[in-house]
Amino acid sequence: MRVFVAGGTGHSGSYIIPELIAAGHEVTGLARSDTAAAAVSALGAKVRRGDLQDLDGLKEAAADSDGVIHVAHRQDLLPSGGIDAVAAAELPIMLAYGEALAGTGKPLVTAGSMGSPGQHLGRPATEEDPALPVCDEHKGTLRGRNVVEAAVVGLAERGVRSSVVRIANIMHSTTDRAGFLPTLIALAKEKGFAGYPGDGANLWNAVHVRDVASLFRLALEKGPAGAYWHAVEDAGIPFREIAEAVGNRLGLPAVSIPADELMVPGYFGFLANIVTQNYPASNLITRQTLGWEPAQPNLLADLDNGHYFSAS
Repeated sequence: MRVFVAGGTGHSGSYIIPELIAAGHEVTGLARSDTAAAAVSALGAKVRRGDLQDLDGLKEAAADSDGVIHVAHRQDLLPSGGIDAVAAAELPIMLAYGEALAGTGKPLVTAGSMGSPGQHLGRPATEEDPALPVCDEHKGTLRGRNVVEAAVVGLAERGVRSSVVRIANIMHSTTDRAGFLPTLIALAKEKGFAGYPGDGANLWNAVHVRDVASLFRLALEKGPAGAYWHAVEDAGIPFREIAEAVGNRLGLPAVSIPADELMVPGYFGFLANIVTQNYPASNLITRQTLGWEPAQPNLLADLDNGHYFSAS
């Protein structure tokens, strides 16, 4: 299969491209700069120069392929417009892919968030839970991207084999340098202790990036149209245990942060609204339908490996 990948030099994309090539696919990666082009080539893929603002170029790349994987975001918009601006820029990209792939039955697989089914379900989120509508109260939160996920799944009605891989809150690996775990570790070192919100019983989920890559490949190869997939290995880890693991490695205590000290300029700062959420999730349908089985170390084992701390 000839596969076009946007975001191939990012954390997940740099694992997705080799996964696809190892499975016999011919991959072309989008590259905005000479540096990105060199990185795409080093991964073994062909290079297509362009950027996410060139919708005509993206449509052409999609039309020339047998399938598309999109894991790129306009991160340059985050400082000024936040997640709402990122989602607003991403939506026309998905619609452009839809125009190029409509009626072909070709796959389009994009990255989603485990926060999209919402909170307070009273049970783990499943792949059958849709991305919830976005209201004014959700502006500035991860749920702002739900309009993008809903649009991608909706392309199934136009003859696109579209699906969304909801990636766990924590995607870990030996090359994770700017994700959530490095942020937690930096905070603990700065504050002198590893904090967790309240009693720390709220559940988070996690997955190794190599397992994420294999799931994207399976969704591309055989995933039915209009589906959500859950890239989750650890379905629900109490946040307190994550803080304790970080603290143990750094030789620092794990400390509860009271609710009135969570917000800016408290311990977690702008992350306060995120770290207090509860994200239990199931991967049963993903495993049963696609035959996906996580094979890499889980979150706590990866923290025990020590590479996060030697790198920091």
